Amino acid sequence: MFWRLRRNPLRRRSDLAQAWIGLGLALTVSAGTPLAMFVVGDAAHRHYARAAQHQAATRHHTTAMLVEDAPRHPEPGSAEARKTRYPTAVRFTDPDGDTHTAEADVQPALPKGSTIRVWADTEGKVTDPPLTPRQVRNHVMGSAVIAALGVHAAAAAAYATAGRAIERRNLAAWDTAWAETAPRWTTSP
Repeated sequence: MFWRLRRNPLRRRSDLAQAWIGLGLALTVSAGTPLAMFVVGDAAHRHYARAAQHQAATRHHTTAMLVEDAPRHPEPGSAEARKTRYPTAVRFTDPDGDTHTAEADVQPALPKGSTIRVWADTEGKVTDPPLTPRQVRNHVMGSAVIAALGVHAAAAAAYATAGRAIERRNLAAWDTAWAETAPRWTTSP
């Protein structure tokens, strides 16, 4: 990219323009990346922190009883069986005393009447636990990295677009120059 900035009798103005565009984009990316990461990271942190607070306020950890037997795993005792969970109907009571029935993922082969701990929301649905500070941090970091990649992708797209436009301009100039030169090179009528 920067070889176009050197003095050279064959250097065109378009080569110089492309070099300056590349240099400007490089400086923009180096300044814009931290700024984009900070702005997006801050917005993501506020969003996920509010979501975590809302989830903590609207979800509760409660004991639920299985309404039916959980399915058996085809290979009991295997490593896969220890990790596998099956959706099974459970019944639980919310803090207001209302009874709810919902589906929860449980270990295989649990008999009807077994108790498990679940997280439930105010509507009586079984949910995931509220976001932890570590999960909030991971979401924020992921958002900031995506913002940085977006800045780099936008700069690369801008440079490629400018390069294509300059190349089209050069080709048009060469066509014009050849149209003027070609008649002097051909001897046939």
